[in-house]
Amino acid sequence: MQLEDQINASRRLAVRIRAWVLKLVHSANASHAGSCLSEADILGVLYGGVLRVDPKRPDWPGRDRFILSKGHAGAGVFAALGESGFFPIEELHTYCKGGSALTGHISHHVPGVEVSTGSLGHGLPIGVGMALAAQADGLSHRVFVLLSDGECDEGSNWEAILFAPHHRLDNLVVIVDFNKIQSFGSVKEVLDLDPFADKWRAFNWAVREVDGHDHAQIHAALSEAPFTRGKPSVIIAHTIKGKGVSFMEQQLMWHYKSPDAAQLKAALAELER
Repeated sequence: MQLEDQINASRRLAVRIRAWVLKLVHSANASHAGSCLSEADILGVLYGGVLRVDPKRPDWPGRDRFILSKGHAGAGVFAALGESGFFPIEELHTYCKGGSALTGHISHHVPGVEVSTGSLGHGLPIGVGMALAAQADGLSHRVFVLLSDGECDEGSNWEAILFAPHHRLDNLVVIVDFNKIQSFGSVKEVLDLDPFADKWRAFNWAVREVDGHDHAQIHAALSEAPFTRGKPSVIIAHTIKGKGVSFMEQQLMWHYKSPDAAQLKAALAELER
């Protein structure tokens, strides 16, 4: 597939992910629509061709590993997996229903999901361990970890951020969904991360900053990693909470609020346009 075609396909996938997220969160009267919408373009690029995975063989040993550390945004990954053929897409309608593996936080019982997450600050340490094990075994797969900005308040992440460059884990790629709003306010108000990129550089990571809704920029950064041999890579993706639905964008309430029927109809109409 030509690069332009791949990017157009990833854009369309991101729109479908957003539509599914809205329908699932509405149906389950669940939370975290805003968090899922901000990550949708990143997921669209990852599952649109960057990740080396095989939906028919989710446990293929040579697969790239992807960890959603911000596990509360699992509906977005479930939508990406369903759209990619990891399970029948109709199963998405079981989201948060009794007995379903498609739980409110991401679950490893779903094909294509490596680990269950939800308690913030766990995904990156797990990813570092996976990358270290792959390095020790001489394996060529990569490990991708998607963090939220709010979970960069967690000390466990900074321990992992120290550990990864010490062991020269250039098979590890971190993406930070930097939408600048966390559960109880703006990142700047709750615990200011700035100068954010400089902190990663000081910990000896190779750093790129991108517009987290520009598929060409995301694709270029993900495809070029590792940026420096012998160093882990981090992509700081500047995003907008609730991206794609005008009345949800940059609104803290959509970290928790579920759209009612009228809001769902209006949001889906925006996406269709």
